[in-house]
Amino acid sequence: MTDTAAEEDKDPDIELFVKAGSDGESIGNCPFSQRLFMILWLKGVVFNVTTVDLKRKPADLHNLAPGTHPPFLTFQGEVLTDVNKIEEYLEAMLAPPKYPKLAAKNRESNTAGNDTFARFSAYVKNTRPDKNRALEQSLDKALAKLDEYLMSPLPDEGHSGESRRKYLDGDELTLADCNLLPKLHVIKVVAKKYRNYNISSEFRGVWRYLNNAYDRDEFTNTCASNVEIELAYKDVAKRLGK
Repeated sequence: MTDTAAEEDKDPDIELFVKAGSDGESIGNCPFSQRLFMILWLKGVVFNVTTVDLKRKPADLHNLAPGTHPPFLTFQGEVLTDVNKIEEYLEAMLAPPKYPKLAAKNRESNTAGNDTFARFSAYVKNTRPDKNRALEQSLDKALAKLDEYLMSPLPDEGHSGESRRKYLDGDELTLADCNLLPKLHVIKVVAKKYRNYNISSEFRGVWRYLNNAYDRDEFTNTCASNVEIELAYKDVAKRLGK
């Protein structure tokens, strides 16, 4: 192999900066950090990860991305800070034949479940007991809609019965999953801890989806611990008034 070919075959120099946990070192709760972490892992590219302690953000990081909270990323020395743009950039720069394409084939997969996190936030931040039931029902409704999408077959499944696919867009993880799964996991953990809410067992599609994700290193090894997630919401989740 010539030197030029070896250069071309080399992975680009990538460093991902993610939010640190309460100990300043482990992975902290941040669905956006996990989204980018999952994308890079699924691309199969070699990259470095640095956890950033927001309480003691080092001076060199202030200089690297002034005023920016993680996640952000350096790609061949260029600093990228917008999560959606980073996703587009990685999909364009880390492309076949060397790296897999991660975009979903079905457009609806990109928007499935996109209102669940806002409904969940309203539910756990509410302090008024008289509004609790309605907000819980609103979250249930959003999860029911996601469940319906996961239970309905995609066009390429070639049948009209119940879908058995593992993820939003088929049996492979896509960008759509990297966006939704970290949020869905936060919903599961936080709503249980602070509202004693369980995602209904009736939502078989949602549970199949989560359990398939929990079987994947790309998800479990990029995820904050449940304790970290609960801790992050300690002051956000509001107690219901008397």
